[in-house]
Amino acid sequence: MVEDAISARDVRKVYRTRGQPPVEALSGVSIRVPKGSRISLLGRNGAGKTTFLRIASTLLLPTSGEVRVFGRDVVEDPEGVRPLIAVVPQEGKPFFHLTPREQVYTYLRSRGFVRETAKSRTEEALSLMSLGEVADRLNVTLSGGQRQRAMVATVISTQAPLLFLDEPTIGLDPFARRGVWETLRLLTRRGSTILLTTHYLDEADVLSDRLYIVDRGRVVGEGSSEELKRTSGGTLRVTFQAPFSDGSGLEGTLSTFGPVLKEDAGGSLTLFTGPERIQELMAIAMARKVPATVGPVTLEEAFLRLVGRSIDEEDSGGR
Repeated sequence: MVEDAISARDVRKVYRTRGQPPVEALSGVSIRVPKGSRISLLGRNGAGKTTFLRIASTLLLPTSGEVRVFGRDVVEDPEGVRPLIAVVPQEGKPFFHLTPREQVYTYLRSRGFVRETAKSRTEEALSLMSLGEVADRLNVTLSGGQRQRAMVATVISTQAPLLFLDEPTIGLDPFARRGVWETLRLLTRRGSTILLTTHYLDEADVLSDRLYIVDRGRVVGEGSSEELKRTSGGTLRVTFQAPFSDGSGLEGTLSTFGPVLKEDAGGSLTLFTGPERIQELMAIAMARKVPATVGPVTLEEAFLRLVGRSIDEEDSGGR
């Protein structure tokens, strides 16, 4: 039987500060990360994503529960786990007195790579992160986005079996973000496994083989992006645009198809359904002379349904 890259069971973490009530950052999280996959922990800031990643990467001890990386217990055998992983910490900073080229090369040498391998991997990583033009400038002179790309380049250069990336595209422009996405796809094709945390819905949607939605230290939803979208009640969103003369009557009719949401103060009505019901719903819109729009259900709508709040809201309960 092939071991998972990560197997976590009932992981809990309670932060205790003298004179303050305890804060439970993780409340029994169980996660499975198959080898060669890209798995995302999706949640608001403070939901507990970073706490889990720090535990799984041997940087933090859990209060209880078990995490294994390639079969090795991260608490009992951290020295056996660390050579197998590399980490981009949230808002990590490169060494300001080094250049990106020196930063990547020095990191690889510190991990035991011979000179020629370290040199070739350094150049490849700098190229993948589009850092060639600034590779010999001191990190202190770089923009925030360039520094973040230097951090990502440092970690991906290892081609470690398991990469942890905590909000790896934070502060990057859309073009740079997509460059990171393509690089992560390349790395999994080469055999690496990736666990990333993010609060960017589009990032989780396009990158993930499987997602775990985390809220207040708990996993509240898991599955592929399409599976999570279907939790809204269907794959398509149909919105009947207000104003209309018989709102109550229309709402009653639509409720026979499933739960109806009032979208805004104007009273627009939305329901989620499958393609087999669209013709019937459009006939109702035409008969009542009500404008209606049809579109795919988004990951944002699935998140709102599972969590009850926008992903942009911070959660003070986790870390």
